[in-house]
Amino acid sequence: MRRILALGLLWLALATPARAGVGLFVGIDDDSLKWNPRPAMELALMRDLGVSAIRVTVPWAPGETSLTGADRAMLDRVVGAAWGLRVVVALYGTAADAPRDDAARTAYCATAADLLRRYPSVADVVVWNEPNSARFWQPQAGPDGASLVPAAYEALLARCWDALHAVEPDANVIAASAPRRLNVTSIAPSDWYRELGAAYRASGRERPIFDTVGHNAYPDNSAQRVWARHPGGEISEGDYAKLMTVLQRAFSGSAQPPPGSGGVTIWYLEQGFQSTIAPAKRGSYTGQENDRFALPPSAGLIPEGVRGPAPDQATQLGDAVRLAYCQPAVGAVFNFELADETNLGGWQSGVLWADGTPKPSYEAFRGAVAEARENAVDCARFPEAARSAPTPGEVKFTAPPGGSKTKP
Repeated sequence: MRRILALGLLWLALATPARAGVGLFVGIDDDSLKWNPRPAMELALMRDLGVSAIRVTVPWAPGETSLTGADRAMLDRVVGAAWGLRVVVALYGTAADAPRDDAARTAYCATAADLLRRYPSVADVVVWNEPNSARFWQPQAGPDGASLVPAAYEALLARCWDALHAVEPDANVIAASAPRRLNVTSIAPSDWYRELGAAYRASGRERPIFDTVGHNAYPDNSAQRVWARHPGGEISEGDYAKLMTVLQRAFSGSAQPPPGSGGVTIWYLEQGFQSTIAPAKRGSYTGQENDRFALPPSAGLIPEGVRGPAPDQATQLGDAVRLAYCQPAVGAVFNFELADETNLGGWQSGVLWADGTPKPSYEAFRGAVAEARENAVDCARFPEAARSAPTPGEVKFTAPPGGSKTKP
């Protein structure tokens, strides 16, 4: 027993990487542990990769005030199996079920609080998913075109912050956002953070509403380099300066510290790059690929006709981790999926093929994670990573449909 305890303490120490400033850890977004009754192989591979956390999703439906029996069975499996890994839980439902009124907010946050009470080792809760996207929250705007979500989401964050910190003082309440507008009714992240900050200030609240900014940092497509910057309201990983600027404008001087102060950091909660399928692995997949920017896993498997500036998935994965490490207020980056989805119409952004064997990109990702853990990343490769102010024209705030353009 003492040896098991010693090994456990050693693993926990190794799973807590450090660097100057906030420290960066790398995680995986993957729900496979929820259904796998014997996840030993997947967990062994995660530990071999050096990742420190796994994010899983838990569904929520209106009226629920505690975890369902199915939720508990799933989390029992995940939390019990993921020994030594930080378990991050994203709690959300369908777009039509978003908690838009006081009763729904109370029920939702009661469910989140129940999660923390039942699982003392879990402290990280993502409040909903991409609320600025019509894919996850509807309606986005009223008949007059005015945005409805920022004020409703601010109230949801506030209610959950109070409920979760009452259960666990060190709870980590994570605010979520999408990297771009999905359609005309969705809200670009530059506008989203500005409007969320305005709703927070208008509420008169004198306590924070989040502990971490959880931003999904996908580029425009799998082949776009991770350091690419975007005009207008879009915010991907390369738009760190823009993200910092809009958050500082939204919250500086209030009771809500922006990232880089008060212990608040940014987590890139989702980032991923789809790869093509090696001919020998085609039997593990169904359907047809729908991403014309999917990359070869490594340079040795480049098929004829590949488009885009990035050479392969391996390069993209490594650069995503290293760039995040070099951005001072970023505390974590998560790769979307450990293993590919079997349906080619879904996501093939894992470092494992659908049959569970490593892709050629596996070692590249593993090496980048090791560099981050060992503080060995060469940030000279990313000279603008720590830039705190955007260049002219990078921060633009768009008007909601039917509304007038407002200044930041």
